[in-house]
Amino acid sequence: MVINKIRIAVDAMGGDHAPESQVLGAIQAARERFDKIEVILVGDENKIKEIIKSQSCSLENLLVVNASEVVTMDDSPSDAFKVKPGSSLTVGLKLQLDDKADAFISAGNTGAVLSASTLMLGRIKGVSRPTIGSLFPTDAGRTMMFDVGATVDCRPNHLLEFAQMGSIYMNYIFDIDKPRVGLLSVGEEKSKGNDLTLEAYKLLETSGLNFVGNVEGRDVLRGKVEVIVCDGFIGNIILKFAESVLDVLKSKFRQYADKGIRNKIKVAMAYGTLKNVIKDFDYEEYGGVPLLGVNGVSIIGHGKSTPLAMKNMIIRAQETVSRGVNEKIEAAIKK
Repeated sequence: MVINKIRIAVDAMGGDHAPESQVLGAIQAARERFDKIEVILVGDENKIKEIIKSQSCSLENLLVVNASEVVTMDDSPSDAFKVKPGSSLTVGLKLQLDDKADAFISAGNTGAVLSASTLMLGRIKGVSRPTIGSLFPTDAGRTMMFDVGATVDCRPNHLLEFAQMGSIYMNYIFDIDKPRVGLLSVGEEKSKGNDLTLEAYKLLETSGLNFVGNVEGRDVLRGKVEVIVCDGFIGNIILKFAESVLDVLKSKFRQYADKGIRNKIKVAMAYGTLKNVIKDFDYEEYGGVPLLGVNGVSIIGHGKSTPLAMKNMIIRAQETVSRGVNEKIEAAIKK
């Protein structure tokens, strides 16, 4: 163990491109932040070391812990860590539970990572439901939506907790002082919404947070607020829709270019600008989404995560630990 370095366990076997993307991303992060982090790759030791060897890598802050099993997309999310105690998911989380790691990241089965993280690490005292947040680019910078799938059926107090945890995350990870909080609803008026949003509104307006009222679907990308709260059912639908937009845009550009040489030239001339615009919507740049409310640090990535996405997940985990996000959440909930 390297003293004073933040130790991050990586599920090397979780994801569509595992273990190659996971190992390559870990190598990049370990090189870039050699003095700050220690990366622990958890999974098939032989496969991991073979990839490390192919990269001529001998970093002292890159370690390997063997795990004999893999949680697949077909495994039951709620039972995976019990049925497969030797999986890279379970072994990686146990490293954090045993104080041998400070954070855990995985691009594997989202439901399994969520369930295992909650049940193994437990919840921060006072937190009723952990929440997953996702970043969205906006005209004014970025906003983060909570929840996007951890809890599909919510109560008003859950949305209040999501707003509290989300505000702390945006404050200490993105240096946004007093982030504005909006409640996702079907209208801006206080009287608009269903029973959940109407009751949540009452809690939020007396919470002491920088609550600015309801926001609508059209406001998500306009930058009116930095934190948007909603139940996980609606949030997950919005997240999946947003992810599909980028793929459709890329497909449309290809279709346009395929219509003729002039179109190809036009697209090529605008390629640099298009790339910079689309980059803001690319999940790789943000890495993974944090699971807030658990008594530890767990970052969940996209199943298609590339080495760049994995590297950014590791960096996000390091920032979450170093800036004491969990300690601040516990203090806020208690207050």
